[in-house]
Amino acid sequence: MANVVVIGAQWGDEGKGKITDLLSRSADVVVRYQGGVNAGHTVVVKDKTFKLHLIPSGILYPKTDCIIGSGTVIDPEVLLGELDRLHEWGVSTDRLMISECAHVTMPYHRILDRAAEEARGERRIGTTGRGIGPTYADKSERTGVRVLDLIDPEALENVVPWMVEQKNHILEKLYGLPPLDARQVIDEYAAFGQRLKPYTIDASLMIDDAVRRKRNILFEGAQGTLLDLDHGTYPYVTSSNPVAGGACIGAGVGPTIVDRVIGVAKAYTTRVGEGPFPTEDLAEVGEHLGDRGAEFGTTTGRKRRCGWFDAVIGRYAVRINGLDCLAITKLDVLDELDEIKVCVAYDIDGQRCDHFPRGAHQFAKCTPIYETVPGWKTSTSHCRSLDDLPKAALNYLKFLAELMDVPIAIVSLGASRDQTIVVEDPIHGPKRALLRDDVVTPA
Repeated sequence: MANVVVIGAQWGDEGKGKITDLLSRSADVVVRYQGGVNAGHTVVVKDKTFKLHLIPSGILYPKTDCIIGSGTVIDPEVLLGELDRLHEWGVSTDRLMISECAHVTMPYHRILDRAAEEARGERRIGTTGRGIGPTYADKSERTGVRVLDLIDPEALENVVPWMVEQKNHILEKLYGLPPLDARQVIDEYAAFGQRLKPYTIDASLMIDDAVRRKRNILFEGAQGTLLDLDHGTYPYVTSSNPVAGGACIGAGVGPTIVDRVIGVAKAYTTRVGEGPFPTEDLAEVGEHLGDRGAEFGTTTGRKRRCGWFDAVIGRYAVRINGLDCLAITKLDVLDELDEIKVCVAYDIDGQRCDHFPRGAHQFAKCTPIYETVPGWKTSTSHCRSLDDLPKAALNYLKFLAELMDVPIAIVSLGASRDQTIVVEDPIHGPKRALLRDDVVTPA
């Protein structure tokens, strides 16, 4: 038995959906512990592509329980749309469960999110406009609507009119936008609640039962470490805690039940939205990575900014999350490059910095210090074991593992499930992984 947390080790979009899907085959329970519809993951199974935002990818396994935890924020309209699409695809949702304590994204949250972002002008932070920040803000202000309220028409009647009145003041007087009709909101969301009511549970109690029965539990985060509200590149962050510690709060469990934490990182680096990005390449390499890696957001469709692998933020992710091992994704995207750069440190005003600086102003001054390794100039998409990899590709992986002082357990070489090298099973395997003792020193 093993309870594993899967997190993003960069700015999100690392390919966690595929890795979570891969690990879900060994899991009895998959728990989504934070975030909302501002996250998305894509899973390719044979000739079908599944794009999900709230429902854990474990739903594609008929015997896996999937729980949307208390730390998430739920847009019921989007969630019901995902349920309908899964049913159209012939996927059962009978094993999906939703925490009754999760907060609900209301229509005024989406409107306020977009209006506030537009009003920021040059100070915009790159929000998805899906209402996530305002939903978490109401949660913190103790004025939010929870799933408990959503499924209880009487509770909605008590909560929504006052909230709509308060939000209408802001919409009209601050942003010059038309007000919402409380009756319309109540009726629409009461209908959503009745459709979702059969799925609602006491999530913490359900997860505790799984722990006591020694079932394998996979905790799935959205976004990535550098978007964490407390530990990311603030203010260009999300509104929750994607780091491993957030799993305990968002799922309602104690830290002693976690056996292993696996981080997911691309073989290069991408970022969506605003904020400093030291290794971003705005020239030919960045275009190549974006085109070859199909770097467009699952949620927004926005083109992702691309650049070389940043081992400084990688080491930071290892430390903040207590990573036991890494999954490296999209190695195949580098197949055609003559040489590959890796950021090993930063230069800040002429001083070498080996650690991630916490202030946005200081981070914006960072110039990457690169080391260069040779490319392998051959396809890796067919490789299914470490022995199949070109020597230069294997050396690149070993170099990354050495730089971050963490072993690599999984290597992904394409979107399909079978395009994967599993060095060890992070759920059932021993705590060992890709060896790092014969790393080739880069040129």
